[in-house]
Amino acid sequence: MGQSHVPHPGQVDGHPAFLDLPHRSAKPRATGLTHVIDVGTPALAVRGTLDTAAAGLDIWKFGFGSAYIDPAVPEKTALLTQRDVTACIGGTLLEIAWLQDRVEACLDWAAGVGLRCVEVSNGVAQMSPDDKRRLIKRAAEDFMVVSEVGSKDAGAPVHPSAWRDEMLDDLAAGATFALAEGRASGTVGLYRSNGSVRTELVDTLVSSVGSEHVIFEAPRTAQQVWFIRQLGSEVSLGNVAPSDAVGLEALRRGLRADVLDVPGMARPPGGRGR
Repeated sequence: MGQSHVPHPGQVDGHPAFLDLPHRSAKPRATGLTHVIDVGTPALAVRGTLDTAAAGLDIWKFGFGSAYIDPAVPEKTALLTQRDVTACIGGTLLEIAWLQDRVEACLDWAAGVGLRCVEVSNGVAQMSPDDKRRLIKRAAEDFMVVSEVGSKDAGAPVHPSAWRDEMLDDLAAGATFALAEGRASGTVGLYRSNGSVRTELVDTLVSSVGSEHVIFEAPRTAQQVWFIRQLGSEVSLGNVAPSDAVGLEALRRGLRADVLDVPGMARPPGGRGR
């Protein structure tokens, strides 16, 4: 009745397998990362999120300095490690440690509680580019490093060439990924105050740095939709709320109306409605 493909019955890894969906890379992924931000999620809720969404999660960041005062961090990092999700401290904590000349103590503590990733940023401290590179190089000796680029100040000017150069220098210093600042509000850096994407900035980063090296902070569903429509299912997205992880994975797999009209998503050629 108008369909040219045959559904595939059965299950794969506990999931139904009767639809033709876009390719999704398997963990450990180098592209298509989902990076979530934890601002005090209880350990029981972390377990529940992992039970539901672990297959689509890659980096779990303890936002700003929350890891320092969250007594459940060791328990949560153990849960994350069991499910192949990399636990990461937010850049603000390391910036404060740098300001107080406590970087080594911070890194020792992070390793001791099971963190495998650190974010290096200069969005709060007056850290020179050279200081930032040295911090990346040191952290990369023991951790995966995500380097954040962009100011947290909504009034700071946004120059695509400056972001490009900083990302390239940070990656050369040892960062694995560059994180493009958007904040949890989705209203600074990558975004205008109304949440719309600075397309010229994204174009520069994709063409000069490479989307495979960049994690774009995209806390809002509309922003996630924009990136998937423009760059495909395997774009890496960050600062996602844990509660939104399943919704984002559904977007990546073409299982939401927002992306149903995108070529290569949920409607194979010849399928009903074509």
